[in-house]
Formats: sequence, C-alpha cells, structure tokens
Amino acid sequence: MSQPAETASPQLQRRLGVGDAVLIGLGSMIGAGIFAALAPAARAAGSGLLVALAVAAVVAYCNATSSARLAARYPASGGTYVYGRERLGDFWGYLAGWAFVIGKTASCAAMALTVGSYVWPGHAHAVAVAAVVALTAVNYAGIQKSAWLTRAVVAVVLAVLAAVVVASLTSSAADTVRLDVGSDATVTGVLQAAGLLFFAFAGYARIATLGEEVRDPARTIPRAIPLALGLTLVVYAAVALAVLMVLGPRGLGEAAAPLSDAVRAAGADWLAPVVRVGAAVAALGSLLALILGVSRTTLAMARDRHLPHVLAAVHPRFQVPHRAELLVGAVVVVLAATADVRGAIGFSSFGVLVYYAVANASAWTLTPDENRPPRLVPAVGLAGCLLLAFTLPADSVAWGTIVLAAGIAAYGIRRAISARRAS
Repeated sequence: MSQPAETASPQLQRRLGVGDAVLIGLGSMIGAGIFAALAPAARAAGSGLLVALAVAAVVAYCNATSSARLAARYPASGGTYVYGRERLGDFWGYLAGWAFVIGKTASCAAMALTVGSYVWPGHAHAVAVAAVVALTAVNYAGIQKSAWLTRAVVAVVLAVLAAVVVASLTSSAADTVRLDVGSDATVTGVLQAAGLLFFAFAGYARIATLGEEVRDPARTIPRAIPLALGLTLVVYAAVALAVLMVLGPRGLGEAAAPLSDAVRAAGADWLAPVVRVGAAVAALGSLLALILGVSRTTLAMARDRHLPHVLAAVHPRFQVPHRAELLVGAVVVVLAATADVRGAIGFSSFGVLVYYAVANASAWTLTPDENRPPRLVPAVGLAGCLLLAFTLPADSVAWGTIVLAAGIAAYGIRRAISARRAS
C-alpha cells in the first residue's frame, strides 16, 4: 500500500453544493453522446438498441454506486486513482489514473471535433482548437465560473432534446411497431452498442474527481451521482424511444445526424438548425467538464509523483490546478488538430471502462462499517466493464491495450529507478 498524498500539497477549496455537482454531472453526460452515439449503436444492435441502452444503464448504475460510496470516504481530487491506490495498492491506483487521463484526453478531442463538425464542417479542426483554448481559459478562471457555464449548457441542451422528443412523438410518422425487437438483434451487437452508449453515460465520474471541491462530500457526492445518472437515463430513454419510433432501427443506423434526421422525418424541418446548435452546445458542455476532470486527476497523480510534481501546483487566486489544466489543454489542442473523432471515441471508451473496473474492484473491498454497497453491485459493475471493453471494435481494444501497456512499463521503470536510488 502506498503512502497518502503529501499533506503539504496545496488544497482546493470546497465550493460546490449538491445542485452544482448534479449539474456538472449532467453537463458531462447529457452532451454530444446523445447526438452522436445513437446511430453507431443502432448499427451494432439493430432493433435491440433499447436493450443495449438498458445494459449500459445497469453497468453505469453499478459504477455510479461504487464511485459514490468510495468518493464519500475519500473526498479528494483524483477519483478512482485515489480509490485504487488506497484500497488495492499503488499500482492499481496508477493504472486507473493512467486509463482515465488517456481515455478522457481522447474524449476531449472527440468533443472538440464534434463542436467543429456542427459549427463549421469545412474547418472542424480549427474550430475544435479554438473551443479547447476558450474552455481551458474558463476552467483556469475558477470552478464556480465553470459551474455557472455548465448550468447554461444543460438548460439549452435539455430544451433542444425536449423539442426533439415532442416533435417526434406527436408526428404522424411515429409508429410503435418500430420498437419491436427482431431477429437482427444479436448478443454481440447489443453488447457492442452498450459499450458505445456507455461513452455517453460516463460523465458522473466528474463529480467524484471533484471530491476535494465539494462541500460536505460524505453527504453531497452519494446524493449527486445517482441523481445525475437517473435524470440522464430518463432523458436518453425518451430521446431513443422518440427517434426509433420515427426512423426505425435501420433508418437510425444509417443516419449521419440522427436527431436532425428524426425531426425532418417528423415534418419539423424548422427544428433541424436548432438541433445543430444544441449539438454544438452539448459538445462544448462535455468538453468543459472533461477538461475539468482530467486536470484534477493529473493533479492527484502529480501529488504522488506519478506525473511531474510541478503539475501539483494550485493557483493562489483562482484555486485551480492551473499547470495541470494548461498541460491538458495543450495536449488536447494537438489531438484536436490532428485526430479522427471516431477513433478517439473508441479509444476513450476502452480507457474509461478499465478505469471503472478498478473502481468496482475497490468498492468490493469496503467493509459494512465503511458503507459498502451490496456485493452484487461492484461484482456486476466489474464484470460489465470488462465485457463491454472487450466487445468494442478490435482497433480500439488493440490501441487501448498498447497505450495501457506503455503506461505500465513506465510505472515499472520508475519504481525500479526509485528502488535503485534507495539502495
């Protein structure tokens, strides 16, 4: 077991209440995923799309419950990096932190590119870079400003999604027969679709990674995480039902912009530009929260010298890990200027599922006195994470495994050097 983070490290201020934490979780989950993930998930699952959504929701619930119990006990920046370190040992904490940082950095690039593709398709990379620079500046200015911007983003996106649902369900094109599960739905396809849809659920971890900035974390975090997840599931289920009833599984799978196509098929062409704006705003909200979460995990790993200790600095005025935020922003700028959004999403999903696998394994070790969840919860969460991770596209699994192995090798080299110096 490793030693705890250095007590002399500068601490962040606790400014966020339950409402702020729920909104940050909603801003992370109700983002670009609902606009982009439905079509590839429908291609994989066919008429089993709603079953895949249910599978993703069950795994997400187990992960959220495990994360909430752990975050209440260890209310420090870093999320599962801290839980793995304290419950399983230094290596497992490092593995979780490394998986989170690389996976969510790829998510940042994917969200930035989504903004670019909706705002100015011909110059998506340039818009993506500009979005990263702007939101890094917002995060640098302080956590309360980030929370206020997230409120505005969530309000806009929920309004757009509500309009899509109402337009679709009240249209003569809507048909409940399209919800029937047919022979095209296979177990493998449903699992792969669940892995893709899980990408859109994973934002509740942002609440846990902000544990050091939440007031009364033992009470706030266990309330905020399931509340944010439950609200998100209701929204996702309503949107999926409405779009399926209008387009059907095949039409949804072939749609380049599924929500825009759905409102057009419903005869509400005027709503399509609004949906495009909503998609861009949603991606900006996800990007804002992602940069926030990655920088806090980077801060925690730097405190323990798994990353350069210079990144552990907290700005004396703004009370944010400013060096970590600047580094994350710089890396995402490079990726946003060069990467492909589809590859970034697959790679990110693999890393995030590994991260949550460690969270569930950590929750398994809690005792009843430590408010342990029912044993079935972390068991299902751990098995579900591993199953969904290895049913992702082969390229995503291969590259994810390679980058994780590189991180493990770096950890081993660092430990060997430290041991040699100590002797």
